[in-house]
Amino acid sequence: MLRKNKNLKTKAIGGKFAIVASRYNARYVDAMLRAASAELKRAGAASVEIVRVPGAYEIPVVAARLARTRETTISAIICLGVILRGQTVHAEHIGRAVSDALMEIQVRHEVPVIHEVLLLENREQARDRCLGAKHNRGTEAAQTAVQMARLMQTL
Repeated sequence: MLRKNKNLKTKAIGGKFAIVASRYNARYVDAMLRAASAELKRAGAASVEIVRVPGAYEIPVVAARLARTRETTISAIICLGVILRGQTVHAEHIGRAVSDALMEIQVRHEVPVIHEVLLLENREQARDRCLGAKHNRGTEAAQTAVQMARLMQTL
């Protein structure tokens, strides 16, 4: 069951954020990207760097480069993508590889990597999670990024 987006009032306290977003399934990813960018702006992020990649599989290498070259300045990296299941297991392989890689990047570099590369069953699920304001995962990703950035500052 989808939860409605919470209207969090968390402030970014000037943090620097990056968003790595897939161009594949652009209709859905672009909506998440707009929502995430708007939420970071609302929270008062000092800067938001957006990097577009061809597909979900290419997200981790860019996230790793951002984490490695900006470890001391970047507050969090948000990764956005949509993988729709087909008739083969290809989507599952991509989803697992991306998830494992993103987890490894954040642990290695101690930079929060927010994983919103969604592995979905169909376009209806994509519409529900990406296109509306009520459940947009881009908004949730930005809120999580701000919360994690603040937490990391306290450690």
